[in-house]
Amino acid sequence: MIFPTARAIYAAVAGAPVALLVATLAPQAWPLGLAWIVVLAALLLADATFGADRSGLEWQLTAPPTVEVGETAEVEISLVFRRGAAPSSATARLETNAFLRSRFWMWRSRRAGNQLLLVVQLDALRRGVGEIQRIWVEWRGPLGLVTKRRILDTQRPITVTPNLKSLKSEAIKIFARDSISGSRDFRLKGQGSEFEALREFLPGMDRRMIDWKQSARHTKLLAREFRAEQDQTIILAIDTGRLMCEPVAGMPKIDHAIAAAMLLSYVGLKMGDRVGMFAFDSRPRLSSAPSSGVGAYPALQRLASQLDYSTEETNFTLGLSKLSADVRRRSLVVVFTDFADPTSAELMIENIGRLASKHLVLFVAIRDQELDDLTLTEPADMQDATRSVIAHALLQERELVLTRLQRLGVDLIDAPAALLGPDLLNQYLEIKHASRL
Repeated sequence: MIFPTARAIYAAVAGAPVALLVATLAPQAWPLGLAWIVVLAALLLADATFGADRSGLEWQLTAPPTVEVGETAEVEISLVFRRGAAPSSATARLETNAFLRSRFWMWRSRRAGNQLLLVVQLDALRRGVGEIQRIWVEWRGPLGLVTKRRILDTQRPITVTPNLKSLKSEAIKIFARDSISGSRDFRLKGQGSEFEALREFLPGMDRRMIDWKQSARHTKLLAREFRAEQDQTIILAIDTGRLMCEPVAGMPKIDHAIAAAMLLSYVGLKMGDRVGMFAFDSRPRLSSAPSSGVGAYPALQRLASQLDYSTEETNFTLGLSKLSADVRRRSLVVVFTDFADPTSAELMIENIGRLASKHLVLFVAIRDQELDDLTLTEPADMQDATRSVIAHALLQERELVLTRLQRLGVDLIDAPAALLGPDLLNQYLEIKHASRL
């Protein structure tokens, strides 16, 4: 597409009074008034002809495959002009979907020979599959009278993954406490049921760990050292239904759950366990076979980014029954979900109890800190008192549901959003220490 610039329009407008004046003062010379239009048209044609040709434009887009929510992705666009002299500069506008947003409305390039380079910054707004759909590139001719536009269809996906930066520091502290310095595979020694090594018995060690046969052979007391089991299966079951899409602490609950789940998946893969993912709302939405090794973590990130926000009610019977049928080996099933009241939670309790008879179930719920604050704040008027009573009743109903789950042998985590990841990681490490699987 080629169209005149503001400079060409101003030139045409400026020539109109001159042509009118000539026609008024010298009517016989009125053809001279049309000369300016002819000259301007010739200049426009020359500017469009001798500038860089649109058909000779070659381009290349370099973008990162993934970016975390709230972070910035830098996209580099390279424009090479094979026909005609390259312009001194060009501008570009990026058309993206709702997951990404260009930091500025328009970007200007810098020139290097016959090549123009643009570095565009895109803000990741929400978790999902972002996409750079089209790039609108424009440049002017040598005279600045025409603008040439080329629309580049890119369809370049950029996966927006959960942001784990807020949890990484806490994870480092936990590992520093629970793992041995210098251990690269984060094996938990001293507890567990898998034999690790023999070491000399020291005062304070459990006498039941003494290996009497080896002690007699080496003529000194030797104790058996164990480590936590590896190659166990962890299933991250994430509820994507309506209640999980309600905001808590500035983000939907499902985003907090996914961030904690991804932290646990990374740690589990590091420790040699196998991690799979399952998602459901009114029906199962996603199911992945458990995989092992840190190399499987990017694939789990991509799967997590595909979990969309839903307005449908969660069907625990269909979702958890499908999960139980798919996972036959005894596993640690971490269920991220929420409930409104004991009545609506009846089916959830029944199906989680059935799942707990076969697997070790860890129930993870996000506690709404606002409800706690309402019960602890001294009311100033009747309206505040009403809010406090309602909040207290909701918390009591919540405790009732959690107590019933605990009686079924389900492990519980009911923590605020900020502590969800660390508490989940601590619970996982305790399960590993105790060899409960």
